[in-house]
Amino acid sequence: MQRMDGIFKDLKQTFRQGSLLAKLIYINVGIFVIIRLIAVCFLLFNVRDIQILTYLGVPSSLESLLYKPWTLISYMFVHYDFLHILFNMLWLYWFGKIFLQFFVPRQLGGIYFLGGIAGSILYLVAFNIFPYFREMQSATMIGASASVMAIVFAVSFYRKDYEIGLMFIGRIKLIYLAVAAFVIDFLSITSSNAGGHIAHIGGALLGIWFASRIKEGKDLTAPINRLIDKIVNIRKPKSKMYVSYKRKETDYDYNARKHQENIDLDAILDKLKRSGYESLSSEEKKRLFDASKK
Repeated sequence: MQRMDGIFKDLKQTFRQGSLLAKLIYINVGIFVIIRLIAVCFLLFNVRDIQILTYLGVPSSLESLLYKPWTLISYMFVHYDFLHILFNMLWLYWFGKIFLQFFVPRQLGGIYFLGGIAGSILYLVAFNIFPYFREMQSATMIGASASVMAIVFAVSFYRKDYEIGLMFIGRIKLIYLAVAAFVIDFLSITSSNAGGHIAHIGGALLGIWFASRIKEGKDLTAPINRLIDKIVNIRKPKSKMYVSYKRKETDYDYNARKHQENIDLDAILDKLKRSGYESLSSEEKKRLFDASKK
């Protein structure tokens, strides 16, 4: 028992100290293990109809969604098949690491949530508009694929010149891999996993939108990150005494701040190159002026 307590304590500490990317992977794997353990317990009593997935996966029926609105969020952390979670987590790790070369962790978390939501919305729209999917109205979708695709396309369309090495192929631009994945998903929207492929497209489109807006100096993830901050801090007690002090900036905070400043400056310079100095806002002109003095 003490050994088990030590294992759980180590896992808890590793989770707390890990990066946001690591936390996302931990959450997905943890939920997968819990669901599979529940499934094993059910099967021991010859119960094969596992209803838990219907309460966590997003339904294709709008009527069912009204009774389970939380599934728009929960589904993007739920997997049941081992290969499904294996490939999703590998893609999340690989492309999440590339994403963090150009963006900060908060943007990774924001694009994960927005990509998942975009995937579920496109899935719901397709299944309730096109006659082809009428026979699939009892479908339920799970998986982090839409969120992962949003990350892949965000970094691919932000840095179209970025190259990766692939076994048997060699060096290839990341955007070519992303476009190939998009084409495969589009050609597969009438397959047995139609919902998943449609969600992939939704996540991909969100990633492209994020990349185009960030080049204009607009961050699509900012609103959802502010919402998450409010939810996280909602239970924190308000202090009756307000003390103003300046917290010492850690190396991590400093690097994250400088990284974001560089991203913002690059976006301003791109805008300056495309549209000229007069197109800049007063705040952008001030940032450009401040940067020139450094």
